Amino acid sequence: MADFLKSPCSIASGVGSLPHTDPVQAVDDILRLCPSMPYAPTLPNISPFEAIIWHDSEFLPGRVVQGNKLYVDRSLDFSLEMERVYLDFMEQNVDRYAASPGYAAGYFEMANRDLSQVWCVKCQITGPVTFGLTISDQDRRPLAYDGQYFDMLTKMLALRARWYEVLMQKTGARQTLVVIDEPYLAALGSSVMQLTPEMIASVFEDIGSLIEGGIGVHCCSNTDWGLLMSFKPAVISLDAYGTAREFLLYRNQIRSYLESGGIIAWGIVPAELDKFNLETTESLWQRYLSIRNELEPVVGKALFDIQAVITPSCGLRLADVPGAIRIMETVAEISKRARSL
Repeated sequence: MADFLKSPCSIASGVGSLPHTDPVQAVDDILRLCPSMPYAPTLPNISPFEAIIWHDSEFLPGRVVQGNKLYVDRSLDFSLEMERVYLDFMEQNVDRYAASPGYAAGYFEMANRDLSQVWCVKCQITGPVTFGLTISDQDRRPLAYDGQYFDMLTKMLALRARWYEVLMQKTGARQTLVVIDEPYLAALGSSVMQLTPEMIASVFEDIGSLIEGGIGVHCCSNTDWGLLMSFKPAVISLDAYGTAREFLLYRNQIRSYLESGGIIAWGIVPAELDKFNLETTESLWQRYLSIRNELEPVVGKALFDIQAVITPSCGLRLADVPGAIRIMETVAEISKRARSL
């Protein structure tokens, strides 16, 4: 069962994807800039199968790939595949859900490194909500709208997540964190998309039941943060550059979450190069301090600092490699300043 992590004390980390085409260089850059909390990167510029959703679609029952299109064909009989997922989930047969090299080059490279001295290593799984609302069947009906299929999908991704965690444990890291990437949680409360709190609860229950270390959630859009905090993930990762104002509306829940051991990964450095180039390290530092100061009356600076991680706002796949490195260098500098407060 997933658990909380030890306090990170404002260390630096990243979010998911990088633009690199060389996994060795990607991991070297991560270990240089995020030495305390490195992360296994997805590298979509190596292969489209490393992109979000595709990265975790390898064993999707009924999967059809046509060019750059992925969907599920319900005219096929994949009932036995679905039964296999349920059986594997009950028996925790995670080896069947091992990633092929073409789906996770950065993960395999990170797994080959000795991380016995790092605070924590993290990896990322596509969230079932985002997966289920993005991928449709042959009639363009999102998979999430089929309750039985969504339940199976969540369990399939839980098995994949556990396999990723086992892979990261081979590094010898003291702690592991599996982050559920859920940008579509922005649809919570929408009248257009049929997304319910019960669906979110099932995600944390199923994935959390197989994870030994920490489980986190990343949402780079605004959402019902109070609901997310109520599930008590080890880490909540957000776009603090773009959505801090909305997040801070939940200050009482933030206090309770931090006091219970929760960690907030503040994505204060914009992942988009056009926005990043309009900022300086000092301007982003002042933006971070304004968040800290606003929460001080409720949380206190000491608790804020020890339960913080500094990250980019989202993954960096759309940057070029030099730009991604500059963004991560800024993350590292803000982390350094935060740790010296």
